[in-house]
Amino acid sequence: MVRTNASRTRKVALLTLRLLLGAVFLYASYDKILHPNAFSQAVYNYQILPDAVVNVTALVLPWLELLLGLCLVAGWWLPGATALSTGLLAVFIGALVFNHVRGLDIHCGCFSTEETDKPADLWTVARDVSFLLIALHLTASVYLTGRRSPNRSAANQPDPSAVAMKKEMPEQKGKAGW
Repeated sequence: MVRTNASRTRKVALLTLRLLLGAVFLYASYDKILHPNAFSQAVYNYQILPDAVVNVTALVLPWLELLLGLCLVAGWWLPGATALSTGLLAVFIGALVFNHVRGLDIHCGCFSTEETDKPADLWTVARDVSFLLIALHLTASVYLTGRRSPNRSAANQPDPSAVAMKKEMPEQKGKAGW
């Protein structure tokens, strides 16, 4: 009984973290999709990418964030969604730290394309690091625990539907099949 409650608590915690991170990506994509020119300027201000790829990045990145947010919230393609969100957050943190070290006062462009906010600082980095820790935990959970069916108690048990199909289909000896 204790193991069941711990397992249930863990599942609820992982679901909560997944929904939280998904909501962050959905929220982050919204203003960037609505204002691609302003977001392009925010990407340009980082002074990291070559001019030729700034506009492409500003157009693709918000849609990628939207897709990641939808996947995380809906629970679709979790191995890829968690791994990609972890990588993306690491790149975001790297860009923020890189510009902080260079002494550039840039506006993050993380959740808004408006420059009315104060420039990105170490609190912005700390916030993104907290998101990265959530993404790392989710990625580790997805890859280390796997996605076993709740009906199966051990990973090495055969899939019941495959066993049933094998019983129904007679063996065909000597004939080429699929």
